[in-house]
Amino acid sequence: MSDTNEWVERFPGLSRLEPRIKALILSRSTVIDVPIGTTIFGPGKSPENMLFLLDGTVRVQQVSDTGHEIVLYRIQAGQSCVLTTACLLAYEDYSAEGIAETAVQAAAIPRDVFDDLVAQSKSFRDFVFAAFSKRITDLFLMIDEVAFQKMDVRLADKLISLANTENVVLTTHQMLSVELGTAREVISRQLQEFQRRGWIAQSRGSVSLLDRTQLEKLAHHNA
Repeated sequence: MSDTNEWVERFPGLSRLEPRIKALILSRSTVIDVPIGTTIFGPGKSPENMLFLLDGTVRVQQVSDTGHEIVLYRIQAGQSCVLTTACLLAYEDYSAEGIAETAVQAAAIPRDVFDDLVAQSKSFRDFVFAAFSKRITDLFLMIDEVAFQKMDVRLADKLISLANTENVVLTTHQMLSVELGTAREVISRQLQEFQRRGWIAQSRGSVSLLDRTQLEKLAHHNA
């Protein structure tokens, strides 16, 4: 991002804050750059800052005691992290990890400034809770998918969402299993079935969508 001096304008909720509050946020925030692959936060650690993503993508995932992983959501440019917000509000440690999927640039507001703004500024408080409620709704939809939707439907939908402009998904069976919160073997079996039907072709590190129309029909079957 070329100009970080007025980064609050990238966030509609923040751009509508009173000039005094915006000036405070800009004066007390720090713009940080994070290399790809960096673990930005993780279980057992307490958030020191409220992060607002200016550029890049952060993957937030949960890891169970047995090592089982599931992607909870992604933070894109122009968004804040609901888990960080929850931990800041409740004074609790993180229960999941955030990993930079790309090089990331973010604005960091220190915890004490966040606390003061939540307590004193209704407009900032409204912004925080509006973003919070939107992400919580998304998480409930994900829980509904995991609990009630068939794996073939979820996998078809995930392949479509991850495909690039050439209809190729750069991924592995293991990565897809993490995305969907299931065992790698389950993904492998389902991909083999899709390939048998002529919908996809598999190669090392990628999946090509040969019949996107059929995958979309399956993905939207329960919609």
